[in-house]
Amino acid sequence: MKILIKNALIYGENENITGDILVDGDTIAAVGEVSPDITADRIIDGHGKMAVPGMVNAHTHSYMSVFRNIADDLSFNDWLFGSILPKEDMLVDEDFYNGAALSCIEMIRSGTTCFADMHMGVIGTAQAASDLGVRAIMSRCVVGSDRNDEGAVRRYNEHVREYEQFSGDPLITFVIAPHAIYTCGDDLLRFLMEKAQETGQGFHIHLSESRKEVADCIAQHGCTPVKYLADMGFFDIPTAAAHCVHVTDEDIEIMAQKGVSVLHNPRSNLKLANGIAPVARMLAKGVNVAIGTDSQASNNNLNMYTEMSFAALLQKGVTEEPTVCSAGEVVKMATVNGAKAFGLDNLGKIEPGYKADIVLIDLDKPQFTPRNNIRAALVYSAHGTEADTVLINGEVVMDHGVITRADEERIRFNAEKSAEKYA
Repeated sequence: MKILIKNALIYGENENITGDILVDGDTIAAVGEVSPDITADRIIDGHGKMAVPGMVNAHTHSYMSVFRNIADDLSFNDWLFGSILPKEDMLVDEDFYNGAALSCIEMIRSGTTCFADMHMGVIGTAQAASDLGVRAIMSRCVVGSDRNDEGAVRRYNEHVREYEQFSGDPLITFVIAPHAIYTCGDDLLRFLMEKAQETGQGFHIHLSESRKEVADCIAQHGCTPVKYLADMGFFDIPTAAAHCVHVTDEDIEIMAQKGVSVLHNPRSNLKLANGIAPVARMLAKGVNVAIGTDSQASNNNLNMYTEMSFAALLQKGVTEEPTVCSAGEVVKMATVNGAKAFGLDNLGKIEPGYKADIVLIDLDKPQFTPRNNIRAALVYSAHGTEADTVLINGEVVMDHGVITRADEERIRFNAEKSAEKYA
């Protein structure tokens, strides 16, 4: 199917242009001037709209929408071990699906077309993403003491089963997810390294999220979490590390040298009082930094536009340097860098040859008036509610504000019923 988007303002890394976008199947075929001889199956009027790359939410737990606003204003340990983990143990298959489906709706509506999910329930999240037409990087969270730990083996086998079931889905890819160094023993980490090398999968892990995690690692291993994993050879496998709030200059050098991607979650880190990641220092050393929202249990939304604004403003504030994390750089973090973190090099740009993950945002809004600097407006002015039409993999999944693949009201109802059991 060929779709022609006409007369849109088109976001580019270096400059914005006004023109057309031709989508052929799942791929962007032409940008700017499109031959008038092209016959399209559908023409979308882009007048008054800006075509932007779909956001890549590089770290979240989408099923946790059912936990939205039930564990707030708590310390990190009380939040995680006292509230969230016990509730996770109570979830059943339909809850994982209902929560993830609601999150997919929320992400589509706020212009996110791809998300990297670390989840505790097999099949449900991947099925929800597939049903709603959202691109997803799946990882079943693995925890345990060693390779013989019954729970760890079961969780890894669930990952394998999910991988096999969705291996033919063009929207779903997989990485392996050791939860964190404080929930995975040394032997289990080495076992997962072996499996990653055997299967060619990368890693998605929480790393250096809290001061306690770092202090405990130094007490136990004599080094920081980053150094601990580096010495193990963990980073010889492509790694996307969420948070990285409490890292040293040596840690940053290691991550830069080893090609570790940092998944920055500014609002979640603030809400849980874990601190502010030194993103400006990471970028200066060449670390690939992407942006994620974390879950609705800790954020409490999936709005990547709000996340971009926080990412930029926090770094300007803590460094007292207004030029760091420019608007253009932060948009790149939320698009291209997120795709790069998981080896998806054909996402995040509106250019020929890239996947057709495109969001048309409505510029006829007060927050975009006057249109002095649209690039800056995306980061500092946008509310995240301006998405009008969304294409993922060349398919229109939201058409002028209407979700096309599912009954949105039914999804919200089902998620509400699941959430009632845990409130």
